Amino acid sequence: MSVIAAIATSATAAGIGIVRISGDGAIDVADKMFKSVSGKKICEKKGYTALFGHVYDGSTPIDEAVALLFRAPKSYTGEDVVELSCHGGLFVLSRVLKAAFSCGAVPAEAGEFTKRAFLNGKLDLSRAEAVMSLIGASGEDARAAALNALDGALSREILSCREALAKISAHFSAWVDYPDDEIPELSRGELFSSLSEIKERLNALLLRFDSGKAVLEGVDTVIAGRPNVGKSTLLNALSGKERAIVTPVAGTTRDVLEETVRLGNVTLRLADTAGIRKNAADEIEKIGVSLAKERVERAGLVLAVFDGGEELSEDDRELLSSLNQKRLIAVVNKCDKKASLKKDALLPYTKNIVFISAKNGDGLEDLKNTVERVVGTEGFDPTAPLITTERQRLCVKKAVDALTEALDALTLGVTEDAVNVCVDGAIENLSVLTGESAAETVVNEVFKNFCVGK
Repeated sequence: MSVIAAIATSATAAGIGIVRISGDGAIDVADKMFKSVSGKKICEKKGYTALFGHVYDGSTPIDEAVALLFRAPKSYTGEDVVELSCHGGLFVLSRVLKAAFSCGAVPAEAGEFTKRAFLNGKLDLSRAEAVMSLIGASGEDARAAALNALDGALSREILSCREALAKISAHFSAWVDYPDDEIPELSRGELFSSLSEIKERLNALLLRFDSGKAVLEGVDTVIAGRPNVGKSTLLNALSGKERAIVTPVAGTTRDVLEETVRLGNVTLRLADTAGIRKNAADEIEKIGVSLAKERVERAGLVLAVFDGGEELSEDDRELLSSLNQKRLIAVVNKCDKKASLKKDALLPYTKNIVFISAKNGDGLEDLKNTVERVVGTEGFDPTAPLITTERQRLCVKKAVDALTEALDALTLGVTEDAVNVCVDGAIENLSVLTGESAAETVVNEVFKNFCVGK
């Protein structure tokens, strides 16, 4: 493979920045552009050693740098890797990278370092996907869950299930192909029990998918309601800053305001929308209402806000009726005032009801607990094996479907070779998850969303 190079640190000015070079000729490229103060070349050094010196573009010194050497196969990619730690100015780093290209390296594609780690057997596909989850982690549970996946928790669970199925499949094959060897037949009861146990383990992974996705990626959340019920005040209270303008005038919010907040162990990508009502004051408000309805339609969670000092209006009821297929929390605001809106009025629409005062901060802890319960992260265990992507979920789902067919076949008394076809189908799908049988298109799809330099 060609020698690749990229800036491996964030695209912002910092004290230190790293240019990573990987490939069979990485050391040669680095030696052409780096001169140590000791006069020693990188090729003369053992792995896991560093040299201090200067990076050159031809005869022009660019920056001071520390060259850190990782020799194959004991590197992130499994190839020879040199990392040049320079001053973290973006212009300086771009010049260092340009020098690497001049010396024979080519630009790394998005995720190509991790892709090479996968191709060289350093990571399986599920662990590679965990890399981006760890980079994007926005909370302690997300960090712990992503690190657990990177350490191989999911890989080990999938491997264990696959090996158990492989033993069953091998026994089937031997029994069918070598009838004269007196290989004992698996009893249908034992077989049914074994397949059911594996299916339950895989189903447990599926059940944790939504909660894991919520912890790792966050939830698109819309704050909806009619004008002047306190939606913008709630956004400000949750974000801890005056993000939205709050006035007594109904219809102040016209556009969609967005803010990312942490609520318990969940990241909410909040959108404060225009008040939803039939009789908009003008064309601008009509557009705002239309945008609000579009965001509600796409939301993974809706915080429907109501004025606790008023009974449900026609606009309120229409909003609630439109949300019957959504994950919904009814937030009764202004509970510091005389209450008119009772819980019973909301129960026909949802059981998830929270009374708050966004202005005073009352009830926000109850809202946090309710959000965790509704999105499934209450009691979330970051140490449990976790599927974190739709690709992984689909692989496990197909494996479960194949095992369901196998169990149905056993119940109907279908021949063992037909049952084994279903078992082999489950094995194949689990192999695709870890990347052992994944097609090139699948592999490329995984890495296309990675950042350059990782």
